[in-house]
Amino acid sequence: MKPTSLISANSSEANVKSSILSSLMLKAFLIVYVLLGLFSAAFSFSDELDNMPERKQIKQAGQKVVADLLLRSDYMMYLTDDFKGIHYAEAAVAYGALKFSQAVKDEAALKALSKRYQVVPGTDKLLEAGHVDANVYGILPIQLHLSLQQPEKLTEGLVLADAQWQKPREDGMTGQTRYWIDDIWMVNSLQLQAYRASGKQIYLDRAALQTEAYLKKLQQTNGLFFHGPEAHFHWGRGNGWVAAGLAELLQDLPQSHARYRNISEAYFRMMEALLTYQAEDGMWRQLIDKPESWKESSATAMFAYAMQVGVKRGILPALEYSAAVSKAWDALNTYLTDAGRLREVCVGTGQSQDIQYYLQRPRTEGDFHGQAPFLWLATALLEN
Repeated sequence: MKPTSLISANSSEANVKSSILSSLMLKAFLIVYVLLGLFSAAFSFSDELDNMPERKQIKQAGQKVVADLLLRSDYMMYLTDDFKGIHYAEAAVAYGALKFSQAVKDEAALKALSKRYQVVPGTDKLLEAGHVDANVYGILPIQLHLSLQQPEKLTEGLVLADAQWQKPREDGMTGQTRYWIDDIWMVNSLQLQAYRASGKQIYLDRAALQTEAYLKKLQQTNGLFFHGPEAHFHWGRGNGWVAAGLAELLQDLPQSHARYRNISEAYFRMMEALLTYQAEDGMWRQLIDKPESWKESSATAMFAYAMQVGVKRGILPALEYSAAVSKAWDALNTYLTDAGRLREVCVGTGQSQDIQYYLQRPRTEGDFHGQAPFLWLATALLEN
């Protein structure tokens, strides 16, 4: 049967009515279809507009922190018996500033950061130190290469990454192993940067091996970590280094990796525990599980960053953890000064058996231990 034309000179009255009805139905369908399409497009555009103010605020906050870094004429130095040289926190904040500036396409900031870190004091004896706090500096030159294509900086960073395994232990772990909880970030970040820049599996495997061993030895039954073997307190930033180190690894570790399951499960247990201790305003505390302790900014930024990575990777339930991240971000911004300096950051803290030692630690403003994770979190939010 031939298809019925809309108007046929030879059709009967019934066929004409049928044709007219079909035509009207077709027109109605097309109108509805177009309207639905326009509504859908408008809704999507509306969603995009609704998100713009939030993304704009994240960008502005991050740029203030980067600007503060670039205004500083000095460098943070490490002066201990183990190592004297550039401080790991300087490397951490520079790493964060480069990644953030690349994410927001701030070419002027990238150029200024490159200038600041072309020649850095306190880097001439990094290899001699043979210490995690020295080697971790390698994340910075590698990021300069990843952000700005500087091959000589890549070489500088890879030398430090390889030196970390120059004298491995019998179990395959780095000779710099000491089972301090912050090592999970210190070692991971360097080996993962080397992996990202070179694509060589050995760097990823090193980070996974080191992490799995540390988790097995140090994670407590409640999912959190003591500050040290004789310091049975869940210090905020100490646990923050673990959380951020796990997040760094899980960004790159495929589910097919032999160590993925153990690492991701340990990470999930930690995130579950942290969620229960988040304060109503979105902050976490100097001692995570002690409600009498003060709210601390660096740990809050680290935990929120780790959760955001977990949400993006599909490891954490998005609804619950995205809300926690959002609360943390909003809270942190109330601690950020107009000059781009984060307040209520705990100073460097050694291990102690006295709870008052932790509760009475000095708090500072603009310390790189807080500036760095603030930028990591801002970048992770913008990349979502």
